[in-house]
Amino acid sequence: FCFDQVATQAESRTDAFMTTPFHWIPQQLRIFRPDKDRDEDRDGQGLELSQSSHQASLVESDDMDGHDSPFVLGGHRTVADALNHERMDEEVDVPDEDDGVAAPRFFSFRTLWAYTGPGWLMSMAYLDPGNLEADLQQGAYCGYQILWVLFWSTVLGWLLQVMAASLGVVTGRDLATHCRERFSRPVSIALWMMTELAIIGSDIQEVVGSAIAFKLLFGLPLWAGTLITGLDTFTFLLFHYFGIRKLEAFFCTLIFMMCICFFINWGIAGSDTEAFMFGLVVPTLNDYTVLQAVATVGAVIMPHNIFLHSALVLSRRIDRENPAKIREAIKYNAIESAIALIVSFFINAAIVVTFQRGFFNRECSSNFDRNYACLDSRAGIPDGNVFDPTQTPSSCASRFGGHGVCAEIGLSSAGDALKQFLGDAAKYIWGFGLLASGQASTMTGTYAGQFVMQGFLQIQVAPWLRTMITRSVALGPAVAVALATAHSPDLGDELGEWLNILQSVQLPFALLPVLMLTSAPAIMGQFTNRLTLKIIGWTAAIGVFAVNVYLVVSFCFDATNPVPDADWFRAIVIVFLVIYFIFIAYVVYDGLKGTRKSEDARADATNSVGTENRLMGDFGADEDQEVVEITG
Repeated sequence: FCFDQVATQAESRTDAFMTTPFHWIPQQLRIFRPDKDRDEDRDGQGLELSQSSHQASLVESDDMDGHDSPFVLGGHRTVADALNHERMDEEVDVPDEDDGVAAPRFFSFRTLWAYTGPGWLMSMAYLDPGNLEADLQQGAYCGYQILWVLFWSTVLGWLLQVMAASLGVVTGRDLATHCRERFSRPVSIALWMMTELAIIGSDIQEVVGSAIAFKLLFGLPLWAGTLITGLDTFTFLLFHYFGIRKLEAFFCTLIFMMCICFFINWGIAGSDTEAFMFGLVVPTLNDYTVLQAVATVGAVIMPHNIFLHSALVLSRRIDRENPAKIREAIKYNAIESAIALIVSFFINAAIVVTFQRGFFNRECSSNFDRNYACLDSRAGIPDGNVFDPTQTPSSCASRFGGHGVCAEIGLSSAGDALKQFLGDAAKYIWGFGLLASGQASTMTGTYAGQFVMQGFLQIQVAPWLRTMITRSVALGPAVAVALATAHSPDLGDELGEWLNILQSVQLPFALLPVLMLTSAPAIMGQFTNRLTLKIIGWTAAIGVFAVNVYLVVSFCFDATNPVPDADWFRAIVIVFLVIYFIFIAYVVYDGLKGTRKSEDARADATNSVGTENRLMGDFGADEDQEVVEITG
């Protein structure tokens, strides 16, 4: 098709053709691969991809007319061309180092480098401002005691990410598209709404976190920082159209920036190595740490991130007709994700240790009806966050030159608290790290929103329009939150607690689909989850349900939390829990029914092929007999 277009242009405009560089042709050939796209998908999706790619090729070929200069922005002349280009995914070639080799290599750094990227983008959800707030509260309220919860939550998140990546690698489609096809329409719409709600909740934390960073660094009001963060997300489109590898490098740079910032503060604060290892290895849980441990699980594992990772891995070009190549892609995606999440764990641990060293006081955490940290009263702590100073334990009151008080801590007060503990530089180092976290996680949240909308609803609109829609959906609530909390920072911290609960409640609506789909032989074939992984997955799902019940009940039935202390509110919570579990049960039923239909269709197709082969065999035998008779 592409060479036909070139020939047509050559006949009509020889001069233009001769002055147009040939480097655009391979890009076109990579985009339009009808035979490969149709082979990759046995359910008709490949035809849709080929048609959309065909349209993209037509658009780009038509764009050649009347222009003689080379393409820019990844194959586009202008920013407008880039923003209106329909196909956002550029496939990255994977080296075939085992071609012609009798014994395939077990590991290759070159191949790992080709697969490096999606896992680092995915890991940003483990480093968003909501996670940073959970980290600093964990260190300030619980010390080293529940580091093991942070570690095993990260391990569970890695298992879910590997499942999501395997689904994308094996089938060539993302989790949202599978949910649309395998679940009934009402359940599919409900799952989409739940996922969008989780994205909005996460986005509020990310946008407000970036606004707090702008305030720390430049003194901007929260509403101004919120608008800047919401609008600068459009810049990620420009990075994308310079190439997916450059976009991935940009995110890795932001993660490296966070490493530098948070590790510097960790080094200045110091740490107790023995206590750190004990909290990491030995599971211990006191009464005053239970709620914080449960909140950590909800903060670490983001439901929309599972949808995101299943789509990100599609940027690598693999031969899905070759089981060895599929197995290789699964292996390297798992290794890359593990490396990225190990780095994210140590970044989170650095924050835990820093705030433990500065603000943890066991009496402030355990002697009262809720957790408190020991802060310097000169750190500009909001009045609503300070516990009764007359009841401050002596172990806290004697700190900070006699200015210690038991108080709550969150993102809004963390910078000033660090300033009193480690000096002015620590405040700005924290601010730069928080800014990198907010910017990167906001962009990945937008990316996730686009994949979710396109997969569930199959809405084919220009990427810039999808970005504007997803930005507007989250920007409105984020601006409202910023305006509401501009003069009441403690209100923003309370909202952060609610949003972490929201993430935990939404998690089953991503965990269950990916667990059921990757356990279905009709979808995954020989790459279905093994029995051990199924047991771990379903055990984790039951554990998440139990955690959600405890979290909701503990938070909503405790009069010291920012909830109405009334019977009608408790009745609403009970009704919500009943509806919640009924819907979860129906999602499981509907998903199993959908996968069973897929298995039946697969069996019917296999039987029909076998019947056809037998008929052809009989026909061939009869034909041979006739030939013999005629010859005789």
